[in-house]
Amino acid sequence: MDKPASRRITIVDVARHAEVSTTAVSKVLRNAYGASPAMRAKVQQAIADLGYRPSAAARGLRGQTYTIGVMLPELRNLFFADILDGITTQLAGTDYQVLLAPGCNGEKAESRVIDAMIDRSMDGLVLIAPVSAKTRLNAVGRSVPTVVVGRHGSSTAYDSVNDDDIAGAALVVDHLADLGHRRIAHIEHHETDRVRLLEMPNAQRADGYRQAMHARNLADEIDIASTTYTHQGGYLGAQELLARRQRPTAIFAGADVVALGALEAIAEAGLSVPGDISVAGYDNSALAAFGPISLTSVDQDGRQMGANAARLLVDRIADRDRRTAQVKLTPTLVVRRTTATPVGNVLRVANKRRSGSS
Repeated sequence: MDKPASRRITIVDVARHAEVSTTAVSKVLRNAYGASPAMRAKVQQAIADLGYRPSAAARGLRGQTYTIGVMLPELRNLFFADILDGITTQLAGTDYQVLLAPGCNGEKAESRVIDAMIDRSMDGLVLIAPVSAKTRLNAVGRSVPTVVVGRHGSSTAYDSVNDDDIAGAALVVDHLADLGHRRIAHIEHHETDRVRLLEMPNAQRADGYRQAMHARNLADEIDIASTTYTHQGGYLGAQELLARRQRPTAIFAGADVVALGALEAIAEAGLSVPGDISVAGYDNSALAAFGPISLTSVDQDGRQMGANAARLLVDRIADRDRRTAQVKLTPTLVVRRTTATPVGNVLRVANKRRSGSS
């Protein structure tokens, strides 16, 4: 015969075990004024003895659930894990718990996830690189405290944290141009909604690439493959660029995961990195620093982005009426082994040296 399901421990059970009133237990749980150190100790011991866990639903009815929803576009991009690390580290030592949900890189799926988090009375939301329309994001921000990470543009309804993607793209182009590259190509993420495109980091990076190429007098060498910010997108984008009549000597991938796909396509073509083609990514994810890959990449400090998002969200939960804030981080370039002087330049320098010594 099956055993009956164990009954959930309630605040009444804790009060009886501690031999105090339910009001006293409530004060301890809320860290409210009026609970003496001795009373707190008795209640906390009773909670530990009984294994009591506050009901999130009940706490929600009283105004707070102490849960924060974090929506990730997808789970395979390690850069998003860096943002999550920053969020959880910032919230360590608080009562807040983080619950995750994948947005699945689609507007309909993203909308369902956001609605589900709101329906569950979460105290606040962190939306990472959302693709929803601006009107939708504004409505969400007016409904629940919200921080949008990785999307440009300001709002009076939600706070935002992003990287200076135009400056980050310029770091890559300048680095490659300083090495002697002229045929510098870019793999971007294709968008169909032109209005939304302007706010997305992929659009900012592509724009930054174009601006930097113009600034280095390389406008005639601008070459862009439009795919997706995925491993497959990088693979297909690199294949497209390698098929050009005059292939690039360097590829700037819009994200590290894209660069990994490009590296695979380059290897399949029998070419070497950086001997034949230099490759740079964006995000400085854990894989970029992995020894066998050693990818040159733009560091936008995902952990700091996450920490800022958590800080802004807690402030917004405490004060819904405060003025919205926008935080923009300054990127840096981490140079590793996937970028080097193009072979043609090395040979020209060697020939000049030989000619000068003869």
